[in-house]
Parts: sequence; structure tokens; C-alpha cells
Amino acid sequence: MKPLLALYFFILAAIQFGLLAGFFRSYKTKNLNKPSPYWMGSLTANVLGLTIFGIGILANQSGAVKPEFNFTIANSLFYISGTLQLLFCWSLNTPISRNIKTTAISSTVVFIIIFEWMRISSSFELRTTFLCVIAALFYALQIFQLKLKRNSAPYLQLTYLQYVTGAELFFSIGRIVILSMNSYSIQTIGEVPQILVFFTIAQLVMNTLAYIAIGAYWTELMVLSNVKILDENQEIKALLLERECLIRSLLKLNKTASTGALSASIAHELNQPLGASQLNIQFLQKKLMERSLTPEQNQEILAALLADNQRAANIIQSLKSIFSESKIRVEKSDINELIESVLRITRPEMQEKNIQVILKLDSSNRVNINRSEVLQVLLNLINNAIQGLSGSTSSSKTIQIQSLNVNNGVELLVADNGPGIDAQKSSQLFELLGESNKPSGMGLGLWLCRYIVSRHGGHINYAEAPGGGALFRLTLPFVQD
Repeated sequence: MKPLLALYFFILAAIQFGLLAGFFRSYKTKNLNKPSPYWMGSLTANVLGLTIFGIGILANQSGAVKPEFNFTIANSLFYISGTLQLLFCWSLNTPISRNIKTTAISSTVVFIIIFEWMRISSSFELRTTFLCVIAALFYALQIFQLKLKRNSAPYLQLTYLQYVTGAELFFSIGRIVILSMNSYSIQTIGEVPQILVFFTIAQLVMNTLAYIAIGAYWTELMVLSNVKILDENQEIKALLLERECLIRSLLKLNKTASTGALSASIAHELNQPLGASQLNIQFLQKKLMERSLTPEQNQEILAALLADNQRAANIIQSLKSIFSESKIRVEKSDINELIESVLRITRPEMQEKNIQVILKLDSSNRVNINRSEVLQVLLNLINNAIQGLSGSTSSSKTIQIQSLNVNNGVELLVADNGPGIDAQKSSQLFELLGESNKPSGMGLGLWLCRYIVSRHGGHINYAEAPGGGALFRLTLPFVQD
């Protein structure tokens, strides 16, 4: 009988070890979600317990039911296995707290002490009844926790596990009933009733089926998780498709806005050369009507018209390159010479309005810039200063232009002693179509200045001048990316 009993335990241990190895390999190779350590630990402890119990039966030469110490080890492993399985069922509804874990560990220590005492001092019937009572208590608690879980999430495998645990409870109580009905004291393994052996093996078989149900529950979770991932992927694909459609719409709107901004910028910037051309043409008409046009004046007017026409062409080309986002064409330029070029254009108007220019050109460095674009920036800033001083009642109207070397670049300052810019408007100075300090302003000039300076890798900002008025500070690096 001993070899047969030991064979039962070894077979169940082999089956459960196969489950353990299969689940572990599946987890490692497929990178699935990590299974609960409680039921994996319970299965491991149960495999060890079955193996040690089978070895203990074979090692028992006398056949007496009074076991050796290895039976204490095996039953302690069964207790640990049952505790971990209960904690797994408990964890389905609520996280396991540290106090519960501490209680489980303490109860294991108490069980080992009590069972070792019973192994030495008590009878087979009392030890078996003690084990069956503890097992029945664990099974009842597991069924309660599974029922709670099924009320909130009716998983098919948890239903199966609940039925299997109920069968374990039935066979455990059945063993207690058989022992209570036995009329004699069992002294050897051969005296153990066959019905008791059957109920014991049946309980262990149900225990194996419970582990299969738990593993299937984990697999069920993985399937549901994969289905959820597939659904989420479909939703993400739909969102990406919607995003692409939105981007295409925004690109169309952006092109429309850029076209409008380009048109407005061209109109804004061309006002200056076209206005100058108009004045020269009117002067030319007047001289022709008076028949007092000298050859020198004729050449001077034609040269001015040609220069204004070239300025207009440069402005159009510059703005086209800006809005096409093409790579800027730069050349090594003397920033002081560029300032002088702008002053040659604006000096007649400043003389007409009694505005003095103070130059502090301390920079000796040459920078890589697009001359036409940076000239346009300086022209805008100086024209803004001229218009700001037009309404000033000060007897001394000045525009101060300064260049100086800074780390890795050149800094330019354009300041005036006019009324300055209103504090509420200064925060929106560089915004497209934002607030303008000029009654007829379109809110394009300073936005365009910032755009050009940013394209050159620099930055521009506004501050109130120390003596009152407006101060614009822009920095251009030596080399642009």
C-alpha cells in the first residue's frame, strides 16, 4: 500500500510541477503580465509538500502512522500553500496589507510548533482532524472571497475555481466524518480505511484542479488584456487618422493665414519705397511743367526712382523667402555699414522733422546675415522711432543707435526720447496683427522684425529707455545654423 500511496503523491506533484513550469515559461517567453506571486508561491510550496510527503511514505520502514520529522516539513508546506492560496483569493477583492502578511507568517510559525508537538504526542486521528479543520476553514474563506469577486466581475474560471474549492471542502469534511465514525485506533498505514485514502487523494486531485483553474483565470485575464489592447490600438489608429485629417486642415488654414500675412506684410513694407517714388515722381512732374528740370536733377531723380524700385524688389524677395521657410542666404557683413545704409534712407525725413541721430558704433565684428532682411528690421525700428517722435513736443528729439560686441554676436540698440509705448500694448508688440502704437498701424512691422531676427538665430525685445521713450534691443549671432 505504501508504494501506491507514494505514487499518488508523486504523480500529483509531477502534474503540479508541470503546471508551474508551463505557466512560468509562458510568462517569460511571451512577456505577459506578471502572475500573482501568491498562487505561484502556493503551487511551488504544494509541489514540494507532495514530493516530501511521498518520500516520507517510502522512507517509513515500520509502516507506523507515527510519522518522522519530514512529515512536519511536508504538512508545513501544505499549510503555507493553503495560506498563500487564501491570500490570492483575498487579493482579488482588496490589496493584502502588511498586517495580514504578518499574521500569515506568524500563524505559519504557530502551526509548525503545534504540529511538531502533535507528531510526537498525539494520535493519527487527532492530527488528521486538525489538518482537515484548518483546510476546511481555508476553503470556506476562499469560497467567500471568490463569491465577492464574482459579484463584481463574473469571470468563468473563478466560477470553476469556486466549484472546485467547494469539492475540496466536501472531501475535507468527509475525512473528518470518516475519522469520527471509525471504531478503532489506527496504528499502521495498513489500517487506514480505503474510503479515507480515497477522500484524501480526491481532495488532492481537487487541489490540482484548483491550480489549473487559477492558471486558466490568469490566462483569461491575458486574453481580455490582449482584446483590450487591440481595441485601444484601433482607437489609437482612429485618433491618429483623425489627427492626420486635422493636421491637413490646419496646414490648409496655415497656408491661407500665411498668404494673408504675406500680402499684408508686402503692403506694409512697400509703403516706404512706393511713397518715396511717389514724391520723386511728383517732383519730376512739377519740374517738367515748369520747364526748369536740369540734367543734374533729372539724373538725381531717376537714380532715386531706380533705388526705390530696387528696394521694393528686395522687400518682395525678402518676404517671399521668409514665408516660404527656405534656408536664408547669408553673407559676412559689417553691421555698422548696414546701419549707415539705413540712415541714408531715413535721414531726409529725420532732418525734416528736426530729429538728431546719436551714433555709438562700437562693434568691430562682422556677422553672417541676410543683408536685405536685417536692413528691413533696422528700417522698421528707425521708422517707428521717427513716428514716435513725430507727436513729441520736446525741443530736442533724438534717436540713439548703438552697436556693441557681445558673447558670440553683436547687439544693436535703437532708442528714442519720445513718449514711449503704453504698458498695456507693450506685451503684444511682437504678435501678428497685435496692438500697434501707431493710429494707422497694422501690427505687422514688429512681428516681422521678430520673425526675421528669429530666423537668424537671434532675439529682440522691448524696454523703456532710461530717460523715457522706447528702447529696442536685438542680438544677432556671428554664425547661424
